[in-house]
Amino acid sequence: MFPNSVGNPADHINLYRREYLPLLERAGLAGEGFTFHTLRHTFATALLSRKEHPKRVQALLGHSSIVQTMDTYSHLLEDIGGDAVGGLDEAFGS
Repeated sequence: MFPNSVGNPADHINLYRREYLPLLERAGLAGEGFTFHTLRHTFATALLSRKEHPKRVQALLGHSSIVQTMDTYSHLLEDIGGDAVGGLDEAFGS
């Protein structure tokens, strides 16, 4: 996913130490507990907050199943579960 200076896959330890930690330092977030995995959750949260379709988020995260995505992030979907049954009256003209 991330190439090194000669185009080969970057070693995750080198990426973390040489790029990510200095980035946190520059942002004033060093020592605050932001792991590299936090970026992944932030990315997914931002997409869902922008009303991106959960199946698209699943694909971008590489989850093999929508169940994994929804189990992890469904609490971010404001209208999930809403008044699903209440709309049946309108749908069936009652």
